[in-house]
Amino acid sequence: MIAARLLIPKLSSSSSSSSSCFIVKNNPTRTKYYGLFSNHQKLAFLSYPITSSSARARTRTRTRITDLSSCTSLGKFSQGTTRLGSYCLKNNTTRIRSLSSMNTRSALEVSSSLPPDKLDRILAGKDDDHDGVIVQLTDQPLDPSLFTSLLHASLSHWKLQGKKGVWIKLPIELANLVEPAVKAGFYFHHAEPKYLMLVHWLPSATNTIPANASHRVGIGAFVMNEKNEVLVVQEKSGRFRGTGIWKFPTGVVDEGEDICAAAVREVKEETGVDAKFVEILAFRQSHKSFFDKSDLFFVCMLQPLSFEIQLQEREIEAAQWMPFQEYAAQPFVQKHQLFKDISDVCLAKKGGQYAGFTPVPAETSLSAKKTHLYLNKQGLNYE
Repeated sequence: MIAARLLIPKLSSSSSSSSSCFIVKNNPTRTKYYGLFSNHQKLAFLSYPITSSSARARTRTRTRITDLSSCTSLGKFSQGTTRLGSYCLKNNTTRIRSLSSMNTRSALEVSSSLPPDKLDRILAGKDDDHDGVIVQLTDQPLDPSLFTSLLHASLSHWKLQGKKGVWIKLPIELANLVEPAVKAGFYFHHAEPKYLMLVHWLPSATNTIPANASHRVGIGAFVMNEKNEVLVVQEKSGRFRGTGIWKFPTGVVDEGEDICAAAVREVKEETGVDAKFVEILAFRQSHKSFFDKSDLFFVCMLQPLSFEIQLQEREIEAAQWMPFQEYAAQPFVQKHQLFKDISDVCLAKKGGQYAGFTPVPAETSLSAKKTHLYLNKQGLNYE
């Protein structure tokens, strides 16, 4: 085995593939290595043996590099589990020192001790924090048979490495790869509009991969003006449509949105009223709700900053400022214990007999993300 420096010549932009010669320096056999490139890729994948022995010291050999002209998903040369493209080398001891653009004459400097057998190709993955691997495919077409071959080689490699969970983030453009992935042992974890996340547990031990998000988060907004009138709406859709019931503005918290911000947004969207978040008064947890998911519903108190109502005609049938006692006296509120309890909490807050949970900006060394801690300030040294 020899240390090698491989020079990669400039590819022609006029041809779909190009045969290229690689000169291995410090090479006792003065061997030349030839291969095929696809110029649709930034860098072709090298898969060939480099061997040297005294018995063949004066023998010139030629080894063809794998033809990857059809593999349009290949982006860059990858090493280990560091993701530089869509693939990496199996059992790779290569240390990549520099990588420059293929648009000009460039060099890939390699200091390596390559195994004598042909190197296999595997899917490039990024290690996660739980001894797993995350594979993120691009939206470029990938032949299912090639994907199947790469996937099986990858799983064998990761098992040898002692990896546990393997995640594949599959863009919607590659939905045709779902079947071979499932046949290889993967199952659906969750789906988003643009991708499907599949996962496979490799060890024989108990599967400890966490389930998909189990809860949906919603808010209800208690907004009262100085006249002791509460902001209420009637909806055009949902379970309250056509019932004549007046209710608080409600809605679902968006992904990446704080509860306090969601409450302000929903009030503005449904009624046109600007409001300031004050505190969380109470919350309720229920199960088997939206597509069998659990539900967290936060009753939030807001202070109105404007009073003119401009209802959202798409979802809201009517909106008004209603005397709180009139709202609480509705048969529906009195009949259902949950709504009666919420009404009692709001009335106690109005009378100064109840304190909810106020958002306090929170920071942690574990994450640079801004967050809030909701707490009751009574007895605490908070402004």
